[in-house]
Amino acid sequence: MKKIGTDVQKAAGLLNAGKLVGLPTETVYGLAANALNREAVMSIFTAKKRPAFDPLIVHVHDAGEMEKYAYVDEFTRRLAARFCPGPVTFILAKKPVVPDEVTSGLATVGLRVPRHPIALELLCKLKFPLAAPSANLFGTTSPGTARDVEESLGEAVSFVLDGGACEVGVESTIIKLVDGEIEVLRLGGLALEEIEEAAGKKVQRVKTSSSRPEAPGMLHKHYNPGIAVRMVDFDGDLSEFEHKRIAVISFRTRTLETPVVANEALSKSGDVREAARNLFGALRRAGKSGADVILTELLPEEGLGRAVNDRLRRAAVE
Repeated sequence: MKKIGTDVQKAAGLLNAGKLVGLPTETVYGLAANALNREAVMSIFTAKKRPAFDPLIVHVHDAGEMEKYAYVDEFTRRLAARFCPGPVTFILAKKPVVPDEVTSGLATVGLRVPRHPIALELLCKLKFPLAAPSANLFGTTSPGTARDVEESLGEAVSFVLDGGACEVGVESTIIKLVDGEIEVLRLGGLALEEIEEAAGKKVQRVKTSSSRPEAPGMLHKHYNPGIAVRMVDFDGDLSEFEHKRIAVISFRTRTLETPVVANEALSKSGDVREAARNLFGALRRAGKSGADVILTELLPEEGLGRAVNDRLRRAAVE
């Protein structure tokens, strides 16, 4: 059977049968299963080698569908009307129809509407929502192409819908309303500035790391490209790396006196959105370059630069 293709009807048939399908979204590719089928949901955890305490995000085809699976407040409805479909996930009190396997036993569920025409077409063909974390082995870099999914998961995924390269490149921003205040549980493809402008209030808390996660992507160590990642100042002293094979991932183009085996700029023009789109691909390529270590740097802490920095910091955890 052909593993990668564009046949949405084929993907729907496999999902109806309880199988796993690679799903293109605007953020990263997801590993999708029927969110209401407990056995199918558990197969996601098995395929990804994901710990059962790390909850999944549920994808629906429009914001109104969220009402079927969670208790939606007026504030969330207002933000959803502005940003859905798009790279944002809302943490809401779940309704009993959502299995505990999806939420890792939590009383809340993450819901989002993906902004990708193929994902939306598929969701509209189904009578159930899709649980769909990133389609890669747990703890590794998230996939930006259908080929990345096949390479990471192999036979564990029945079919991968090919929707081209992901537009955003980092996962969705996860937000939660706590006592009337906005809390961000994961930095992602929707910038804090956009949320604050739409909400008319400041984000009060950015809580992105936890050993008992309330949402995906909160574990301290994540996004491992297979070799060590180190945050450096490229204008500073790099002598400790002079006897190592070095791969460079910089914001803009950097030229080092020390020989390198790979050198990539995330955005030659200094565009943080372009950098986000290129991040995971650059990490994957650097991980395969034969280098001993990846040297990288932080981006400006603004817009999607915050999300890129968050991923780089987690990748650099020893």
